[in-house]
Amino acid sequence: MTVLAGKAVVITGAGQGLGRAFAVHAAAEGAAVVINDVDEPLAGQVADLITSRGGKAVVSAGPVQDPDQAEAMVGTCTAAFGRIDGLVNNAGIRYQAEIGQDDPRDMRELIEINVLGTLYCTNAAVRSMGRGSIVNLGSVAMVGQPTALTYSASKGAVASITAGAAAELHDKGIRVNAICPVAWTRMAAADTLAGPSGPPPETIAPLVTYLLSDHAARITGQLIRFANQKLHVMGQTSPREPVLEREAWDVDSIAEAFERQLVPEDPARVRWGVGR
Repeated sequence: MTVLAGKAVVITGAGQGLGRAFAVHAAAEGAAVVINDVDEPLAGQVADLITSRGGKAVVSAGPVQDPDQAEAMVGTCTAAFGRIDGLVNNAGIRYQAEIGQDDPRDMRELIEINVLGTLYCTNAAVRSMGRGSIVNLGSVAMVGQPTALTYSASKGAVASITAGAAAELHDKGIRVNAICPVAWTRMAAADTLAGPSGPPPETIAPLVTYLLSDHAARITGQLIRFANQKLHVMGQTSPREPVLEREAWDVDSIAEAFERQLVPEDPARVRWGVGR
């Protein structure tokens, strides 16, 4: 028995790269798949590939930052397959720009796709989903990446969306997780801090299929890093020891705390590798 047999899932940005790999793998494991992409011909090619292999796939083309399109994707899924059991919020963009040189139009577009797209699609899916699974595309850039401030902000938002939605939807039987993958895609090529390397998108697909499946029934609210065959769960934002306490604080005591105990290393010394 294939692990997604009988399930219907929507995958955004599935015309190429990671989304295409997720869709093809999910279909091979028995899922009926709605292929979303802004490029309808690319989406059609993925759907045709899946159906030529005996799978089930339909296309719902359009931008995820349009709430009407988010509703249409879910409607397509329920009309074609009778249900929606999963959503993969994969659609996203990134670019590099130094602070002060960033174009406000580019900033707005990125936030609308990466953040509002995730929110709109999640909102639409939850209204029609019984028990199910939502998988978001996060990034280690959420902690702040040089020359990618807007992208970093968007992935910090995705991490917050994941944690908040997981907590809210737990009692409804809907799991929400995010993956932070490393793979060589068109998006990775936009990262000028990384060289042209990394595994193909197909290496990430089994993780997404697992999270969509009932095998992951206990897994929710997690940020999962999958990089160069290394798999681990990332910690959510939390206090770092030591936690200092005094009866009263003034500027001098605060300065001493930071200089001697709270930030002993140089916080600006950060190295980045390939990845979303």
